[in-house]
Amino acid sequence: MATQIAQVSIKNIDDKEGLEEVMVALKNIDGVTGIDLHPDTDVAFVRYEDTDTSIHALTAAISTVDYVTQPFPVDAPQNPHNNR
Repeated sequence: MATQIAQVSIKNIDDKEGLEEVMVALKNIDGVTGIDLHPDTDVAFVRYEDTDTSIHALTAAISTVDYVTQPFPVDAPQNPHNNR
């Protein structure tokens, strides 16, 4: 079991709420032992045990913080032909 440090992008996640969501997403991964966010350089440094998780899990977790590109339901266009 070896501790690794990964540098992952947090580009376009620059408000307090988004950064908190990144922290929650990363903390929920088994094997993550530390997180240092640097929003001024769009980077997060994540310490993790390589036998418990991988860089792929870290980037997948960050990609779930997708509030920037998804419209809110009240802003989404309405479909008048939807009969559900």
